[in-house]
Formats: sequence, C-alpha cells, structure tokens
Amino acid sequence: MRFIWAVFVLIWAGGCYSFKGFSIDYSKYSNYYVSTFQNTTTNSPPTLPQTLTENLKEKIRVESKLVFSELEPHVEFAATIVRYDVTSEAPSTGETASINRLNVNLAVEYINHVEEDKGWKKNFPFFFDFPVSTDLASIEDDAINEISKQLMEDIFNAAFNDW
Repeated sequence: MRFIWAVFVLIWAGGCYSFKGFSIDYSKYSNYYVSTFQNTTTNSPPTLPQTLTENLKEKIRVESKLVFSELEPHVEFAATIVRYDVTSEAPSTGETASINRLNVNLAVEYINHVEEDKGWKKNFPFFFDFPVSTDLASIEDDAINEISKQLMEDIFNAAFNDW
C-alpha cells in the first residue's frame, strides 16, 4: 500500500519537480529566444554558428514547455564561438602525439528578463578526441555533433538547474 501511495505522490508532484534535475516555474516563464551565435574563430566551418544556434533552440523546445519567441522573451541566450582548434594531446613513445583534440569554447550570455539577478555570462568548453592518423575533415561532422550535445546540455543545465 505504501508503494502505491509513493507512486501516486511522485506522479502528482511531477508538475513541481523534474527528474532531470531542473525546474522551470511556468507561471513566470513561458517563452525564450536564442539569437544566432556569433563566431570569432577563423577556422571553423561556416555553418557552425547556425548549427549550434539551432541545437540550443531544439534542446530547450524538447526539454521544456517554453515557446520560442522573438518578441519580449522571458529568457534569452546570446553566444559567441571563441575557440575552434585542434591540439595534440597524448604523447606516445618517442614523444609524438597519438591523439588530436578538437576544442570548441562558447561564451554564453543568459539574460533573464523576469528575474534579472539570475542572468549570467559563462564560458562553456568541450572537446572531441580522435586519432592523430585520422583527418579532421573525415570526422568533423561527428565531432561537432558530440561536442554540441554536451555544450547544449551544459548551457541548459546552467540556465534551468536549481540544484
């Protein structure tokens, strides 16, 4: 009987608590806006800003009840790609690198128009390791996809995680 009661309470409380670790007060917030990401790097793919912009829009759309709106958004995101480069990471025998790392760093501003003190500016770095014998062009799309997933998760959690 206690188990059934516990399940009932969890289902009932589902509107107040998120098992994903974030909570959004939908009585205060109903919409969001993501401006097209800017790019200050010289060697990233030309489509990277649009790709990352769309990925953040999609992350918020899928994982929240917020609606995208350009007019008077309750929360707003602006970002700049400040790093996109490949570095050598793991030296192997004979002091040559055996792993290359694609690094991407976003400078993000979260503007909360409802509760202005909750706004912030933060950097979000992430990377993708690949063998030195592999050409970046052959794995770049997959690498960007993996990096983007983690960056969007980190940005989303920073904006909407109350823990």
